[in-house]
Amino acid sequence: MELKEKHGFSYIDEGEGQTFLLLHGLFGALSNWEKVVQKFSQHYRIIIPMLPIYTLPIKKSGVEGVTEFVTEFVNAFELTNMVVMGNSLGGHVALAYILDNPEKVDKLILTGSSGLFENSMGGSFPKRGSYDYVKERVGYTFYDPNTVTEKYVKEVFDTLKSAQKTLRIIAIARSAQRNNMASKLPQIKAPTLLIWGLNDTITPPAVAHEFNKLIPNSELKFIDYCCHAPMMEQPDAFNEILANYLLTQEHAGV
Repeated sequence: MELKEKHGFSYIDEGEGQTFLLLHGLFGALSNWEKVVQKFSQHYRIIIPMLPIYTLPIKKSGVEGVTEFVTEFVNAFELTNMVVMGNSLGGHVALAYILDNPEKVDKLILTGSSGLFENSMGGSFPKRGSYDYVKERVGYTFYDPNTVTEKYVKEVFDTLKSAQKTLRIIAIARSAQRNNMASKLPQIKAPTLLIWGLNDTITPPAVAHEFNKLIPNSELKFIDYCCHAPMMEQPDAFNEILANYLLTQEHAGV
């Protein structure tokens, strides 16, 4: 995937068709969506902005600040009629965005989304300087900790060496925990698909059921042997659920 630069943004832009806007999580990267891009860029225009997790001013480091960034990104590229999909914090931002801009979103896909409840970093905030701690916490995101590569752990570890980046991560994580969306979710009218890891320890299955109950036109699918990032840990199952949902919506004329 080629990283592009335009209008002051860094992003991936692959394929043609209806826009698919993908939003990564707090420790996520554009590469988290690689298997989704490979499958769906044949029929959709896949756009993945690099979210400013580590670069927002401290006072703006929160769900609101990241959502404001996404709004600016969408407006700069004049995107409309989007399928918006978010994982973890990205799902939370997707929820905040669609509530403010319902006319821009055709469908919403959430996977392991925060917004109701989450165990941040597996119950504790990042500790700087401990590689073993970081490896354990990153592994906590996956059903099989061996899914995590040493390269990925090192990237997170190197990120946490920076006091400024760590402060922003903590500020955003705390903002996500404060920013409960429960009372606003019934306002969402777009068809919504929830794809959840049955073994998610960060946003457990009960959270998925609550999203399903509160979002009117929503459908919930679980993937077994899978934790908080289904599109990375079980990409084939994830893509199959997503493809079937989109096909069903298309046949229904939605």
